[in-house]
Amino acid sequence: MGKTSKTPNSPDVQDEQEFVESPDGTETSEAPDTSASPDDDQRPRRQLPELPPWALPGIVAVCWLLAAVIGWRALAQMNAEGASARTDGARDRVAGAVASLPSEPRQRFAGLLQTPDVLAAAKAGDFEGAATLLKTRWPELAEVSLYSPDLSEAYDNDLRAFGYSRLAVLQESASSAMASNAFASRQGAIMMELAAPVHERGQMLAVAYGRVAIPQLAQLVQDNVPAAGYLALRQGDAVLVEAGDTGLASRATGVSIPGSSLVAVSAHPTANLVFGLSGVLLLRVAFLFALLGAVALWLWRRKPNEIIIEKVITREKRVLVKGKSEKDAKPAGESAAPVDIARNIFRAYDIRGVVGKDLDGGIARLIGQAVGTLMRDKGLREIVVGRDGRLSGPELAAELIIGLRKAGCDVIDIGEAPTPLVYFATHHLHTGSGVAVTGSHNPADYNGFKIMVGGETLSGDAIQDLYARIAENDLESEGNGGLQHIRVDDDYANHISGDVQIERSLKVVVDAGNGVAGGIAPQVLEGIGCEVVPLYCEVDGEFPNHHPDPSDPDNLRDLITFVQKLDADLGIAFDGDGDRLGVVTREGEIIYPDRLLMLFAQDVLMRNPGATVIYDVKCTGHLASHILRHGGSPIMWKTGHSLIKAKMKETHAELAGEMSGHFFFKERWFGFDDGIYSAARLLEILAMDGREASEVFADLPKGVSTPELKIAMHEGEHYAFIQRFQREAKFEGAKLSSIDGIRADWSDGWGLVRASNTTPSLVLRFDADNGEALSRIQEAFRGQLLAVDAALDLPY
Repeated sequence: MGKTSKTPNSPDVQDEQEFVESPDGTETSEAPDTSASPDDDQRPRRQLPELPPWALPGIVAVCWLLAAVIGWRALAQMNAEGASARTDGARDRVAGAVASLPSEPRQRFAGLLQTPDVLAAAKAGDFEGAATLLKTRWPELAEVSLYSPDLSEAYDNDLRAFGYSRLAVLQESASSAMASNAFASRQGAIMMELAAPVHERGQMLAVAYGRVAIPQLAQLVQDNVPAAGYLALRQGDAVLVEAGDTGLASRATGVSIPGSSLVAVSAHPTANLVFGLSGVLLLRVAFLFALLGAVALWLWRRKPNEIIIEKVITREKRVLVKGKSEKDAKPAGESAAPVDIARNIFRAYDIRGVVGKDLDGGIARLIGQAVGTLMRDKGLREIVVGRDGRLSGPELAAELIIGLRKAGCDVIDIGEAPTPLVYFATHHLHTGSGVAVTGSHNPADYNGFKIMVGGETLSGDAIQDLYARIAENDLESEGNGGLQHIRVDDDYANHISGDVQIERSLKVVVDAGNGVAGGIAPQVLEGIGCEVVPLYCEVDGEFPNHHPDPSDPDNLRDLITFVQKLDADLGIAFDGDGDRLGVVTREGEIIYPDRLLMLFAQDVLMRNPGATVIYDVKCTGHLASHILRHGGSPIMWKTGHSLIKAKMKETHAELAGEMSGHFFFKERWFGFDDGIYSAARLLEILAMDGREASEVFADLPKGVSTPELKIAMHEGEHYAFIQRFQREAKFEGAKLSSIDGIRADWSDGWGLVRASNTTPSLVLRFDADNGEALSRIQEAFRGQLLAVDAALDLPY
């Protein structure tokens, strides 16, 4: 023990002397703050006034009684809240099941209309004969009838007698040239009203109508209604079927059922809130009262002379640590000088810039510190780092890792790997956090960072928060994180081959464009049973053969040539970091990603009826109706991999896709964008179908469309242009969407202009039912674009 010293003329200092252990193990003394008043420093201890003998026992009894009463009420309320969750869950299950019901009857009805004898009868104008044939093939159909495409028979009669619901489904089918349906209640039975066109070689011959009973609807509601709850299916104000406590019907809430006019509604007994608190909070209040009772009991059992109050003298403590002097300490509140860094590289859903101009090793280190600081704030420590094949990748990754470790993070370096392998490693190694050092599909002099922290892919404000941390030098720098080197290539390949195995071998040409996917994609596709011919699969950061961007048709020319020369079943292309997919057929057709998403959607919806499918604003107008026809719920959203992933998490979507070629499978996979896994799922579907790939794709709706068209601009100009375009552009007769840029939809097509978040450019795309409509829409956009900036060099 170190010696103590008395301050002269302070006889009471010895009583208040404090000892602080220094890093070398010795104890140093601290003198008290002599600026404190004498009254404070020398105030004597005193006892609390003695309480009446009944006070503490009374407090114990009252507290524990309140704890018991409130605890009982909390449990009752939690039970009521559980009933609410059970009722809403039952409603959502019924909604999902009902969403899938129309698919099979509608497809069966439409299929029967295309049989040769029905077609022949309709073509000859023998509508009654065609109806009889339909009735013979499907005896359960009622009121089968055929009408002229203009529905003149309906309008020439009494519409009330004809039936408004019958007219509605016929009109929908005639206008859309697709099957439609509605539900109705007839004499206590739930009926599905069906309508579909009869057509031959694109000519509509008639529109057919039929009605079939759906007894499972009532049973479905009856089987799912929870005890003391209410469940029903409504169509407008009409209740088709209900079960449970009908007294709750007036306060029922509902969800719309995709692909129908039905609403599933539910209600449950409401709990009377105590002081507006939930059951969980009430339980905490009960626990607090029980704790107060226990404290009162402890005080009651203590001796009175043990209860004392001591005045605690607070003062600032200064401890001198061996090796440092007080003047070395950083004054409180003082921050280091701000850091100058280009803000434009912090984009909407990643960080990206030109190496040597916007980005270098020093900036990569700061970004690592910023990400690490964010992780430490969230209580996270482990993170995966991988890089693509660009020449600047090793240096940037190394500096990034230094920054992460300085912030106190433990890093797992998986080396050169596609971005999907980084995402996979965050799941496989249970880190939840990862950084892919990649320039994606950008030119060779670009590089950047795609960042996931705690299972969330950073975008928007979270990216800007990293910039703010760096600019303000608000960074952890005293950490000493660990470093491991682990390869996950084989684990990734084995995981995919364990999920996907094709039923027949397919010959596939794989063009990686010398991107990093070339190092593993052939291995993965061979592992699922394909014969793979690699093309430009040697990883080369200079991309000597063509740019690794499959959204540009010019980059697919060599792939088309090799698929045709080698008589392969399909051509597969990847972008620079392997998270995007491009596809070409033996006939040389480029299958754009929005049509691939149609195929993926109908496959996923077979196993997950009613599931949500998300697509970005650049996708075809045929996609939403295709998803609806297969029993899904379509949502259009902003372009950007991190924005799509956030929307998937919000809506619990099973599948999503972008026109750029990003596909996100939650069903059977992890929900991140993965071009290699998407290729495996596509080949699984094609092998299962048995037909040529071109025949499978021919069944998907197709209009006339352009690829992504780009107008290059200076950094930041494209955002300013879009803001002005949104204010000034006028499109007569179009439905406008400003989710991301401006999309104008007409009945026969649409056009889009938006600001790219990866390069300083405008992105345009047009899609229409035919060439004439496409030209009209392009000209409408031409006029509005040039009205904002007459100097634009339009790429069409």
